[in-house]
Amino acid sequence: MTLVAPRCRDRRTPLLPALPALLTGAALALLPWMAVLAVTLPQTAEVAHWSAAWIGLDVLLAAGLGGTGLLLRRRDPRAAPLAAATGALLLVDAWFDVALSAPGTGQATALVLAVCAELPLAAACAAVALRRPRQR
Repeated sequence: MTLVAPRCRDRRTPLLPALPALLTGAALALLPWMAVLAVTLPQTAEVAHWSAAWIGLDVLLAAGLGGTGLLLRRRDPRAAPLAAATGALLLVDAWFDVALSAPGTGQATALVLAVCAELPLAAACAAVALRRPRQR
């Protein structure tokens, strides 16, 4: 069984007319929400499913990195959007690792992992996502 890349629609095809306004409106709506959170969120919180959240994120990262690598080996153009999503997840992982780590050794480890692994992998994913497909 072989996988066939779907035909991409012409980039000149118009988007839904309301989509740009919807996305911009959602971004603007987040601004006051961030202010509310900054004032109301507690400094600490007890979390019931902490390990499940982190393991779930790592499962997504493994699937994204592995899938991107597989699609790149096959020279499949679907590698680009998967790389973009995986790169975003790597940035989120680095942010939360550093922001939520305990001071001392935990935070030092999180910083080393962010600088030496997560951020370089995110940059590699961005390079894959931004490259132009070869013309045939």
